[in-house]
Amino acid sequence: MGTYVFKLPDVGEGIAEAEIVAWHVEVGQTVKEDQPLVDVMTEKATVEIGSPVTGKILSRKGEQGEIASVGDVLVTIATEEEATAKPSAQATSAAPAEPARKPTAPSPQERGPSIKPSPEERGQPPKPPPESRPTAAPAVRARAAALNIDLATLKGTGAEGQIRHADIDAVLLARQRDKSSSAASSRHEGIEEIEVIGLRRQIAQTMLEAKRKIPHFSYVEEVDVTALEALRSDLNENRTGGRPRLTLLPFLIRGLVKVLPDHPGINAHFDDEAAIIRRHAPVHVGIATQTKRGLLVPVVRHAEALDIYDIALEITRLSDLARAGKASREELSGSTITVTSLGALGGIAATPIIKPPEVAIVGVNKIAERPMVLGQAIVIRKMMNLSSSFDHRVVDGFDAASFIQALKGYLEAPARLLV
Repeated sequence: MGTYVFKLPDVGEGIAEAEIVAWHVEVGQTVKEDQPLVDVMTEKATVEIGSPVTGKILSRKGEQGEIASVGDVLVTIATEEEATAKPSAQATSAAPAEPARKPTAPSPQERGPSIKPSPEERGQPPKPPPESRPTAAPAVRARAAALNIDLATLKGTGAEGQIRHADIDAVLLARQRDKSSSAASSRHEGIEEIEVIGLRRQIAQTMLEAKRKIPHFSYVEEVDVTALEALRSDLNENRTGGRPRLTLLPFLIRGLVKVLPDHPGINAHFDDEAAIIRRHAPVHVGIATQTKRGLLVPVVRHAEALDIYDIALEITRLSDLARAGKASREELSGSTITVTSLGALGGIAATPIIKPPEVAIVGVNKIAERPMVLGQAIVIRKMMNLSSSFDHRVVDGFDAASFIQALKGYLEAPARLLV
């Protein structure tokens, strides 16, 4: 009988630590070689780590949400004989784990048996015998009838038990108290606590680091996409050979491919520790994609080598993988510039956050029909704003404006995008 101590391996790309997002084994459980042990999340993706040996789990270290460094002990395994470690633990991409939720609900109120309050407790005396007719002035009787108050249920405070307006006022005050009590009982109470772990923690850390280190500046420009929308509609209506339907994004990416060679400082990474700007010849475009687990950015690689239909197919493929939690680390890393769009929810303008180490992000706002001056006439045009952010450490305002104006030129004359 031997004991194998399994430590967190290097899962690639120089990762020094990872977050534990899901355990697949319990203490006392027997596992086979290559059986999944644990899912860990790096800055790039979630990695499933398998057992290097067959045996029984003796101990397990680290809870969901904790950070483990490479070399930290994760599990100890009792084996039939001394186990020999594999050269490296197997790690395959897995869907990002859904962050654990720890709802904290209020304690349920205990209710005793239902006891109907007595008339005296409600501020109302019991009904008098049927033969006794309450004494009240005509005006008081009329008011009681209008308010649906049975005078027989009241005990007058006037001379010889005569019911007065003050007695009716007391009934109305009691009714108001009952309404207030009922409204209070319908209020919602309680707080749900959601632990920030897994992908949500990664997003939070990345966004915080980006805003803390990068001096953002945003540039917003309106674009007349009337011609582009007409071209897109025509291509979609006349598509053949299984070609995909085209959204706005493939045209935008084609525009980036056209203008970035003349603006190499935009298609770049900034290594602030080494003080080096790395300008990239290929155009690897990150597509900000909303998923149930949070924001992911799959990457359309070598967009410069793809036509508009190839780009559309790749966007669909990557977005589907990201939403299903099946995108690999390679498919979620390596972008040189990012585009973000909320479609019809895009609003008028935005200030998107740059994804380090990139130096620019291009945001697409919603398309809306607006009156515009064209020549000497006021006409209705389809307009869209581009809201983009840049790293002011390495991109000057003039360079950013020149880049966006060049991109606008292609989007307003979209036939050039297909050449």
